[in-house]
Amino acid sequence: MMRGSASAGSVLSEFLDYLAVERGLSRNTLLAYGRDIEQLLVFLEREKTPWNGATEELLARFVRSRSRAGSSARSTARQVSAVRAFYKYGLTEGRISENPAASLETPAAWMPLPKVLSFRDVESLISKADGTDPLSIRDRAMLETLYASGLRVSELVSLKTGDINLREGFLICRGKGGKERIVPVGASARTAVDRYVLEARPLLEKRSTDVLFLTRRSRAFTRQGVWKIFRRYARESGLPEKTSPHILRHSFATHLLERGADLRSVQIMLGHSQITTTQIYTHVSRERLRIIYNKFHPRA
Repeated sequence: MMRGSASAGSVLSEFLDYLAVERGLSRNTLLAYGRDIEQLLVFLEREKTPWNGATEELLARFVRSRSRAGSSARSTARQVSAVRAFYKYGLTEGRISENPAASLETPAAWMPLPKVLSFRDVESLISKADGTDPLSIRDRAMLETLYASGLRVSELVSLKTGDINLREGFLICRGKGGKERIVPVGASARTAVDRYVLEARPLLEKRSTDVLFLTRRSRAFTRQGVWKIFRRYARESGLPEKTSPHILRHSFATHLLERGADLRSVQIMLGHSQITTTQIYTHVSRERLRIIYNKFHPRA
């Protein structure tokens, strides 16, 4: 039975509270979903349609309008997810009797394939952090860890000294929504982190802290701080100016799949809640194989 009518603003507020408490979504995701639904409500207001009177055709028009307004393919896909979740919540809570977003399609075909580095490019990038000073040793350890474990930058800067077990070769990562996962750490990264912990970190730790990777001021890194360091080494390696540290996460997944890792294992290591998110890396592998085939096959 439907509950009484509620304003769009109050339902949006309840919806975001639900996502935070019940689904445990991160603050950044909550902010993005909130903006997405606010844009939808503005669109529906222009269409003189209440939120609980929207049709699938109207919602599809909203998605197309955001794309035409310049939203990236990834942002558009997230907007579809936000709209689906919002109306599913409305149905579950008895605010609407039918879900107009149930069949709303995510524009998967619009999603660009993630850019990845070759293994040679990764080696070149990491090798640029070859100094013997504390900052160079730290930078090498951070780059090795990003590639070895496929961490997001936000996950890297959140690591504590107790989160990494160098003897056993794994680390504990707290990803989106506070979800924990265990990720292996390879020999190269273990060696780099061990050197950092023994030689460099004591010189950077000017006050007691359990943060693993420290700035010269003995603080935790911001994501922007890691980006700045990464881009310096990327420039030295001859990579494009806009290359971001996230490319190491993409490369981590793609290189594992290219060498025979199963999709489910890669999904777990990346911390993806849906295997469909991980499947994009199989498309990357196929695309790279096609390029190699066209380049080298005599009758391609």
